[in-house]
Amino acid sequence: MATRFRFRLEGLLKLRRALEEDARRFLARTIQARDAIEASLRHLQQEQWDTIDSRKMDRGQVVDIDHWRAIERYLVVLEHRIRRTQEDLAEAEQRVAEARKTLTKAHQAHLMLLRLKERRQEQHAQEALQEEFREMDELAVLRYRFNTTRPPAAISREVSP
Repeated sequence: MATRFRFRLEGLLKLRRALEEDARRFLARTIQARDAIEASLRHLQQEQWDTIDSRKMDRGQVVDIDHWRAIERYLVVLEHRIRRTQEDLAEAEQRVAEARKTLTKAHQAHLMLLRLKERRQEQHAQEALQEEFREMDELAVLRYRFNTTRPPAAISREVSP
């Protein structure tokens, strides 16, 4: 009877699987952070467009210079915020790219061990099959020897009256 297959690197395989899951979760968090920055950027850009639209005035309407100055100062502040948010977005994109690379490496490491396990399992099954064939051959040889070396009892009884 063949022994049960036991992969000696099972602990390492579990560790690599856990590292891959950690990398997947980290990638999800970095993508979520990048999406939040993108949403913030879209909000700032929409606020900028709304502020620019608020400067429009009808013909003949009196222009409030203090209000106009305040709008212009606010637009400058919005431009700075948008620029800073765009820089943050570029950094977030870089972090997402690094997290993807990390996930790819972790996935490849996990798959490498998984394939090794499959090859070893297949090799073990092949060895077990060969062992079973060897045992069956030995049994066949023993049966043949047992049946051919012993004279049949029925023949010896018929000869003696």
